Amino acid sequence: MAAQQPDRPVEVFSTCPPSSSAHLPSYRQQVIDVARWSEASGCKGILVYSDNSQVDAWLVSDTIVQHTTALCPLIAVQPIYMHPYTVAKAITSIAALSERRVYLNMVAGGFKNDLVALNDTTPHDQRYERLAEYTQIIGDLLAGSKPVTFDGSFYQVEMLKLSPPLDPQLMPGIFISGSSDAGLSAARTLGATAIKYPKPAGQEPGADAGIECGIRVGIIARPESSDAWAVARSRFPEDRKGQITRQLATKVSDSQWHHQLTSLEADERSVYWLVPFNNYKTMCPYLVGSYEEVAAEMAAYFAGGYRTVILDVPASPEDLEHTFAAFALAMQPVA
Repeated sequence: MAAQQPDRPVEVFSTCPPSSSAHLPSYRQQVIDVARWSEASGCKGILVYSDNSQVDAWLVSDTIVQHTTALCPLIAVQPIYMHPYTVAKAITSIAALSERRVYLNMVAGGFKNDLVALNDTTPHDQRYERLAEYTQIIGDLLAGSKPVTFDGSFYQVEMLKLSPPLDPQLMPGIFISGSSDAGLSAARTLGATAIKYPKPAGQEPGADAGIECGIRVGIIARPESSDAWAVARSRFPEDRKGQITRQLATKVSDSQWHHQLTSLEADERSVYWLVPFNNYKTMCPYLVGSYEEVAAEMAAYFAGGYRTVILDVPASPEDLEHTFAAFALAMQPVA
């Protein structure tokens, strides 16, 4: 039985394990386990990756829906993979069959080799313009008040109607990367939540006015700081091969958040930790320390207006319990 979601001003999402690094015969059960841990801990939803190396994100999300009671899949959606009508049809079908709301993590780019393989040569800023049109069509179809006609630079539809209609209470939440000006502009146009890969809280500017904002971080918290760091260093040891891979990935990436993180030099005494990112083990910064130390860093983000947190893949249910213990402290000033 899932724990009841507490009434809090910050929504927390976990992340589903990627299939690309999993033992495939046991992957389905791993997805189910992590989804159940996430729901039991109080997470609102769970991010599901989508790229050329992953199993289909919609099928993974269906597995999550079938084995939880309220957890919302946050599904990564890349326009080059499917028509916006197909996305809208999948959302309304999940709602009709399961009465479950989903969230969409709208992805403008991706790994350079994936884009090349799919012959997508669209420049960075134009990918966000395309994403805005794409997401607008999805939203108009799901609103369902009338057939949709849209004549944009990238997409055109005429008198397109979606069936079955979507319950308005199950309209998806929309997330989009907010680390670039183009991403923020798209978020503003769509009314989406802009997600950032944050700098240390003392360096991170507050949330942009008029836009819902969130952050993506991993967290390793324990009652004592020394215990948290022991877990962190054991889980993410230094890896020279991973460092070289990160350097190569940075050279070919046009993602601004990627370059922003690789250029940071965090204080070794800080709870803000980039070793997992720099060793190509994760795609986000980590916060490591005691409950109080992690809570202080998170409270600074919350004070800056960030109201959504997407966590990295949890290692265990106990990991989530420790994380939410730190959140309980951090959220007190926000509440």
